[in-house]
Amino acid sequence: MQTSVIGYPRIGAHRELKFATEKYFRGEISEQDLQHTAKHIRSAQWQRQKDAGVDLIPSNDFSFYDNVLDTAVLFHIVPQRYEQLNLSPLARYFAMARGYQGAAGDVKAFAMKKWFDTNYHYMVPEISDDTEIFLAGTKPFDEFLEAKALGIVTKPVIVGPFTLLKLLTYTGKKHAEQFARPLAQAYAQYLERFNQLGAQWVQFDEPYLVHDLTEDDIALFEQLYHTLLAAKGSTRVLLQTYFGDVRDCYAHITALDFDGIGLDFVQGKQTAALVQKHGFPSDKLLFAGLVNGRNIWRNRYEKTLDVLNTLKNQNISVVLSTSCSLLHVPYTLGSETKLPEAYTRHFAFAEEKLDELAQLKAIGNTGSTEALHANAALFAHKRPNSYDEAVHARTAAIRDSDFTRLPAFDERERIQKEEFQLPLFPTTTIGSFPQTADVKSNRKAFRTGSLGAQEYTDFCKSKIAEWVKWQEDADLDVLVHGEFERNDMVEYFGEQLNGYLFTEKAWVQSYGTRCVKPPIIWGDVSRAGSMTVDWSVYAQSLTKKPMKGMLTGPVTILNWSFPREDISVKESTYQIALAIRDEVLDLEAHGIRIIQVDEAALREKLPLRKSDWYREYLDWAIPAFRLVHSGVKPETQIHTHMCYSEFTDIIPAIDSMDADVITFEASRSNLEILDSLKANHFRTEVGPGVYDIHSPRVPSVEEIHAALEQMLLRIEPHKLWVNPDCGLKTRGVPETKASLEHLVQAAKQLRAERA
Repeated sequence: MQTSVIGYPRIGAHRELKFATEKYFRGEISEQDLQHTAKHIRSAQWQRQKDAGVDLIPSNDFSFYDNVLDTAVLFHIVPQRYEQLNLSPLARYFAMARGYQGAAGDVKAFAMKKWFDTNYHYMVPEISDDTEIFLAGTKPFDEFLEAKALGIVTKPVIVGPFTLLKLLTYTGKKHAEQFARPLAQAYAQYLERFNQLGAQWVQFDEPYLVHDLTEDDIALFEQLYHTLLAAKGSTRVLLQTYFGDVRDCYAHITALDFDGIGLDFVQGKQTAALVQKHGFPSDKLLFAGLVNGRNIWRNRYEKTLDVLNTLKNQNISVVLSTSCSLLHVPYTLGSETKLPEAYTRHFAFAEEKLDELAQLKAIGNTGSTEALHANAALFAHKRPNSYDEAVHARTAAIRDSDFTRLPAFDERERIQKEEFQLPLFPTTTIGSFPQTADVKSNRKAFRTGSLGAQEYTDFCKSKIAEWVKWQEDADLDVLVHGEFERNDMVEYFGEQLNGYLFTEKAWVQSYGTRCVKPPIIWGDVSRAGSMTVDWSVYAQSLTKKPMKGMLTGPVTILNWSFPREDISVKESTYQIALAIRDEVLDLEAHGIRIIQVDEAALREKLPLRKSDWYREYLDWAIPAFRLVHSGVKPETQIHTHMCYSEFTDIIPAIDSMDADVITFEASRSNLEILDSLKANHFRTEVGPGVYDIHSPRVPSVEEIHAALEQMLLRIEPHKLWVNPDCGLKTRGVPETKASLEHLVQAAKQLRAERA
């Protein structure tokens, strides 16, 4: 039995790529310096996988920003507005990823969406009717040769043509089918080139196959691969799927001339049953995704070996694989020095998953039992400090009435209009302000013990006071305290909740250079004490304008943590919801009249198949949010916020969250969601983001005003709020202030026009 890794983290074990790229953006290092850092990261990772005994090591899984964007650039799917900038290839690449505003021109970035049901974000390339698709780049070949020079023959990976066509944005009249032939020919050239270079395996990632597929989808897939596979020569081709099962197309993909097919046995609910029922071709290798690439808990060897033995008894030739790319887990437990071994022995990050592959391979090939027995001992007893009887009792006591807020929305809206007396088109921000160098250095000093608690509190209060005054001077209508005390919108709360564990350096890429450090839900969750009250009360004392209390919602906290696997996600989310409910009521009791409960990741874990949406997710996720706020007074206004995702297909569910105001990303998606809001008679007051905060460019007053005019074609004036796309912690101070000043000016201009 051989082993395979679908993909590996790419930011560097110590976030070297993040820091180098940001220095490049600031002009502190050259492109050559950045390329040197990237090369070092790649070589170290290939060597680590080789040392671990991985048989099929990926290449071209590295990216400076995003693999979907890489694939589009490789095949010349680049809009004219970026080519006309006349920038270097790398600078043009980053212009597509993050926008550009400078001497060469002014362009917005591509839209950004969640990568299937993960917290990774991909860039959505655009294709126009006149786009000429051809093999335009050399990145995959360069990196293959780079690894080969180190004595490592890799398995090049790439986003497959079917998934790419399904993810593109089509800006003209043509659709996927009209681009299928030239794209398939370009991929065939890609495959021919690897055949010439001596690649033994080439991997095509087709995660879109785990969606609900139509007959036309399957026909498109078959058309692409009939062309593509005819060019493979002596190179073997692996069709790699993940994030679910391929129930709609299993017979079709197994009938094609693939040499290997990768199936997800972790998230694929029907994967094992499909193989059992239909068998597997004897002329192909089954790449069995049995080592979880999305969570950090140790693999239970007995269960994995049971699956492998079942496949063996079916006379199926198996390669043991990760279930998906290891991009979604941290690098290594070796960086964690503070968590006791009693905890860490239950975890496996990327490097440890390589060791799991090696141990499972040894057990399967040689019958070695030492690792098997040690693994069995790990699962023989319940994890310590994970069970709280009081939490289970409180969760069990939840009543149906706890999910319903009274009075009904229309009455609350009337009461709140009278209570707050806000102008038409009220202006606000999503919550955070720039996390400047002094903010980060003071937090680090406090965490390392070189700065006392009082000094740190005083510093944070000084930043709050500074930005409250600035907001008043800028004449924003509803203010925020800026969240200077928070390292992350989930980690901050997790650190104050019972049941959580935290790492030191377990960073995971979210998008581009943005990394997060997801906390670990170790046991039952409850609130130990107030978490935000003091900061919010202090901020409110500085102004007569409404100050939003800022919280993260239970579904987002769950989705942006590494969840438990010993209880249901529903039960775990309800535990968190009760803890956040306590904080909401505490804020209200201390005079905070507007409370924002962010559910940035609500859409993130929506099942990929529509038939599962409500039964497996929304039927408990939406009530979890309502549980948080159902106990507040009618005068208290509840806001929520959602980040980059596809929302148009779940608008009724979002409306049923029964928030008073919702803000969400809209600028990169050309306000597409607004038509859905209108079509579904969306009742909640709404603030579609009027500019993109993931780009450093500053929108003009005219640009924001034009966006608001478009919004008013679909949204009633009394329901429209004006705000950025998201929080501003990643932005610089000058661009933040300029953008918000333009936002306020645009709103005032619109009010005057509508008076």
